[in-house]
Amino acid sequence: MFKPVHPQIDGRPDADDLEGENKWTQLAQKHWRNLVKPRKVKNEVIKNDIWDSLENEGFPFRTLLILENLQLLENAFQSLDNGLIRRECAPLVSISIWQNLASEATKERKFEQHPPLKKAWRAATRKFNSADETTQAKLWFDHNLVYCERFLEFLADLESQLPTRRYVNSLIKDLNLLGLIRLSSLFNETENGLFRDLFALLRHYVYFPVDDNTGIQLSQVQSHEEHSANLARLQRISLKNFKDKLMILALSNYAAIDSRDELEAHLNPLDDVELATLAGLLGFRTTYPLTSKVDVGREMLLEILLSAHERRKTFREVMRDLSILPTEATLYEPTLLRNEHYNGSRSLAIPKLNLQYLSVGDFLWRSFVLYRCESFFEIRKEMEETVKRLQPRETQHPSKVHFDGFSRMAIPISKPAIIEVAPPKVGHQKPALVRAEIGLDVSKLAESVRREWESLRQDDVVYLLAVDPTEDTRDVTNGHAAHPTSRDFGIRYLRAAEVEQVLDDDGRVIRDMPAGRTNGYAARPRVRRLLVKIDTVAYTLDTAQKKDGQPDIYETINLIVRRKGRENNFRKILDTIKTLASSDIAVPDWLQEVFLGYGDPTSATYTRMPNKISQLDFRDTFLDWRHLVQSLPDRVVEPYVNDESVIEPPFILDGITSAEPEHPRPSKKRRRDDVEVSQPAAKFIKVSTYKPPNNGPYPTDAPKTNQIRFTPVQVQAIVSGTQPGLTVIVGPPGTGKTDVATQIINNIYHDFPSQRTLLIAHSNQALNQLFQKITNLDIDERHLLRLGHGEEDLETDVNYSKHGRVESFLGNRGHYLAEVDRLAANFQAPGAHANSCETAGYFNSVYVVPAWSKFWDHANADTNISDIASSFPFHQYFSNAPQPLFPPESKKEQILDIARGCQRHIERIFSELEDIRPFEILRTSRDKANYLLIKEARIIAMTSTHAAIRRQEIADLGFRYDNVIMEEAAQITEIENFIPLALQNPKDGQLALQRVVLCGDHLQNSPIVQNLAFRQFANLEQSLFLRFVRLGVPTISLDSQGRARPSIAELYKWRYPKLENLPNVLTEIEYLRANAGFRYEYQFIDVPDYKGTGESQPTPHYFQNLGEAEYAVTLYQYMRLLGYPASRISILTTYAGQRALIRDVLGHRCAKNRLFGVPRLVTTVDKYQGEQNDYIILSLVRTARAGYLRDIRRLTVALSRARLGLYILGRRSVFETCYELREAFVKLFEKPNQLLLTPGEIFPAHRMLEDEVEGTEMTGVVHLGQYVFEMTKAKIESLKVGGGQLPMIEATPEMMKMDADEEDGVGGDLVAEDEDIDGVE
Repeated sequence: MFKPVHPQIDGRPDADDLEGENKWTQLAQKHWRNLVKPRKVKNEVIKNDIWDSLENEGFPFRTLLILENLQLLENAFQSLDNGLIRRECAPLVSISIWQNLASEATKERKFEQHPPLKKAWRAATRKFNSADETTQAKLWFDHNLVYCERFLEFLADLESQLPTRRYVNSLIKDLNLLGLIRLSSLFNETENGLFRDLFALLRHYVYFPVDDNTGIQLSQVQSHEEHSANLARLQRISLKNFKDKLMILALSNYAAIDSRDELEAHLNPLDDVELATLAGLLGFRTTYPLTSKVDVGREMLLEILLSAHERRKTFREVMRDLSILPTEATLYEPTLLRNEHYNGSRSLAIPKLNLQYLSVGDFLWRSFVLYRCESFFEIRKEMEETVKRLQPRETQHPSKVHFDGFSRMAIPISKPAIIEVAPPKVGHQKPALVRAEIGLDVSKLAESVRREWESLRQDDVVYLLAVDPTEDTRDVTNGHAAHPTSRDFGIRYLRAAEVEQVLDDDGRVIRDMPAGRTNGYAARPRVRRLLVKIDTVAYTLDTAQKKDGQPDIYETINLIVRRKGRENNFRKILDTIKTLASSDIAVPDWLQEVFLGYGDPTSATYTRMPNKISQLDFRDTFLDWRHLVQSLPDRVVEPYVNDESVIEPPFILDGITSAEPEHPRPSKKRRRDDVEVSQPAAKFIKVSTYKPPNNGPYPTDAPKTNQIRFTPVQVQAIVSGTQPGLTVIVGPPGTGKTDVATQIINNIYHDFPSQRTLLIAHSNQALNQLFQKITNLDIDERHLLRLGHGEEDLETDVNYSKHGRVESFLGNRGHYLAEVDRLAANFQAPGAHANSCETAGYFNSVYVVPAWSKFWDHANADTNISDIASSFPFHQYFSNAPQPLFPPESKKEQILDIARGCQRHIERIFSELEDIRPFEILRTSRDKANYLLIKEARIIAMTSTHAAIRRQEIADLGFRYDNVIMEEAAQITEIENFIPLALQNPKDGQLALQRVVLCGDHLQNSPIVQNLAFRQFANLEQSLFLRFVRLGVPTISLDSQGRARPSIAELYKWRYPKLENLPNVLTEIEYLRANAGFRYEYQFIDVPDYKGTGESQPTPHYFQNLGEAEYAVTLYQYMRLLGYPASRISILTTYAGQRALIRDVLGHRCAKNRLFGVPRLVTTVDKYQGEQNDYIILSLVRTARAGYLRDIRRLTVALSRARLGLYILGRRSVFETCYELREAFVKLFEKPNQLLLTPGEIFPAHRMLEDEVEGTEMTGVVHLGQYVFEMTKAKIESLKVGGGQLPMIEATPEMMKMDADEEDGVGGDLVAEDEDIDGVE
């Protein structure tokens, strides 16, 4: 990173240098040590604030030491996407460092393995020899090793990326660095657990099975062969030089000498000199510079030989041995607990998600470790919180515990009954199955809580706890509290189990409750029985300890705890990652290098793909010729046929692959006088058209067409997404990325009828939005399938789930067979032709097909139009179509076109019946659903979580697909981005993917990660979308928004400098009108403490603000009194606690009042990404500090949800002092702090936005409340006088939720435990 200099050391940095007020400390706190900022340093900071300043000062050595201690070096090698960093860091890890290898023989062996390295070495040597002394000093590195945690983290970072690993790994092995560390006193001191964990991480990367030069991951067979070759070489040299002492070693099989203990026993007969000789003959370094003070004694020599030849576990074996079901021991491992209070001051021994990975296996290993750690962290926190809520206390009986508190997520139980222990499978020691039965006393539970327990599904994980009352007895050592244990929280033991069945009092499996059946219709149940499968690994260890005299753990279990479904999917996801890692799965060849982060980032775009398509049918993408020309402004668009008339869509474009210029990868070596000649892209696009086929005479036969006038950039994205390859679409708020994705799907569906497309989204909500738009296009509904549990939220009349699709097929069967009956009547054909799909097929062959053949023979031979029309054989069948079927004035070609449409209509009937026929044959609903997935569906939609959970099940069915389209891809963790790409088993070693389209916005919300260490140190919140952007993969950034008023869009436009407005927001009347009753279309309203209180925190992370909740509800009431529809208003907040509070206030004041009702939705900002509404009331909650809103991505989401009106409730003093948010709030603070109303207006307003009008200021929530109270009284009086009636309560989604809660007996209480913590501090 820095230029080497050799000044005198004037003292190490002290505490004042690292924690004081000097400029470097302040810079570090601001840009890479700050808890709420990402670790990646911005380019301008590196260049202007660091590099230029150091260069001007002459790179003072003390300053460099300060920056080293401030962790700049670790950040440097994690920011290789920055050109300046890459240029300065590359020499530090180049082949020049091989000057420090022990001997020429070591280099020669490397050259023999990879001959191209010799050429690179000669070039480096020439460069060194031709340089002057000053330059040579810069090219030479003095490697005095320092053993510290930061140094190990730094080495691990170098080893974890191929460009920095390529030459460093050989040097680390040559220096015997791992052996030196292992023998150091620092490593062997018991309190240095973090140092040992960092050593283990470094060792993992040093020996990771990948070729350092080619980057190809070694298979298990190749790894074993390499290990065997090393042992064979050891045996040959031993036999040749130490035959007397090492004869047994030389003649033993490999398995007998590859363990550390056995190999050490074989080498012990050698004396120190002989050990040194053997190490030298094997090519190991045995001498070090005197300044290094390395003692190469017997212990060191043995360590060198043992570490080089012992068999090490592969990363797959390490993953296999890691438990994925927690116990109290794994939840409270010191390795995990060190990550609990991360503040950036120390290293952590966890892998990082970088820009680059060594291999797909390396990526899966890192993801597995981090996902497991994050899952266990969340489980531990929930278990501790649940036990705390239950308030366990001792009773007179020493083995009994009484729970004074309550949690809906837990039920006290007696010990589980172990009812079956199946014998182990062949080759295993653990039981194949351990089944237990647990009795649940549900007699005192509310109806809603009991139903939640009854709705536990098969394979859901529950937690069995042995809880003891406890006090905090953690020891204090050396000024710091020791790591907590499970017993500090009252958790003596914890075991996980998987649900098999939920049984009622009589032992019958509980099915779904019949609609409308509540406690009023049936006796209150008292007991439910739960059949579960105990964790077999933990059970095996428990029984072994019991035999050794330890207590029986299962006798002490007294509590069962469950978790919410979405948070509790960790086991299946971890299982999926394990399976993928063990299967050597690879991404497609065309995507491999880009995915791993190497090579040319443009290589996967369609312009570089060998199978790009030069001619494509864009169907209804373009609305007319003018739209086509406007969409390709840099190209000359010409019709194939010179015709003065303007041709109409659909358009087929030829030469579209040349519409985007290719980006050739520049050569690394260029002469100074070389002149780069750019190759001009082809400018011409030829356009042809055709007449769309007539699909039939009925109005329902007409195809649905696109009505959106796509912008040029949107068209560019559609073109790229329709072509093979990788497409990354950046969609700022309101720019129509969902519409773009929908049109891509439509084009692929029609242009490539044999291909199948997989749709993935982060949430059910985002997926349903995309799916609903697809159903409005010309796509046959029989080819659509929605998997998962969010299908019920689809606002469509058709059920698109697997079983819903099966029922639809069978329902359509009756309709189409009735049409066959009508066709039989048309021919007066006797017989039961509509008895089944099979008999309908015979009828088609015998009657329909010959009739059409006869008609077309006559039509082609006859020129008389009336004779052709009269010979049409289906007049009776089409008698219910719009008449006349053949208009009298029609020409022959028109008559024939109508007849072709009729034929297509009839052919579609028998085609549908042919597709339905397998469902007549298949007997079980499971077989029918699987057939639908494998054979019928062409567009399959699911969430990323569902894909991760069901990956193995879906792949084992033989599911195949060609295209993946991900919506909100920037909100999905990288492993959940990857799994949908591997949802099918490889064919001939390759995945058959042709297209990957990622739609998202990395400037909005990222994946939510609760643990700060995993989020910032390990970068677990990184999405594949964001990594591709950082790598320089070409992106298509949509540049025109059509959602919000231009003035509202200005609030977040500074995040998107090129964002413009579409014509609709500039011309449509709703955007030009003012908001009735409001002086401004948006306003920040400063809300002071209410009743002496601002923010409150009943439980950790559960923030509430009663003043803002009252203000938000009162403002909503005001809008409703003016006539604003409830469905056009949403209330957003930044914390789940505030959401519960607002819902509670709404429930008391508005839900049952027909004047008000409830808004469309009350939810958190995080859950509202991708949604929009006309009017948004936003509560920021915090009054002490900005909290997680310092992450500007979340504020961007919050400010961009409103179309016409945005009213923000917050504390100005908090947000105006927040530097990160200054750009967003500067425009908000230009308007008054107090809400300004315009009395006398009703919705919709007649006043224009630019009209000046006096406003009435509301001085606070009490003032506004009194104002609304008077308005309400006046409204009621006017209704009484006029004899009017109150309006019906509008059925918004929020009202439905409240009704469901009331029916279940939920309401009023502000319990935090069943809410998601969206605001992560």
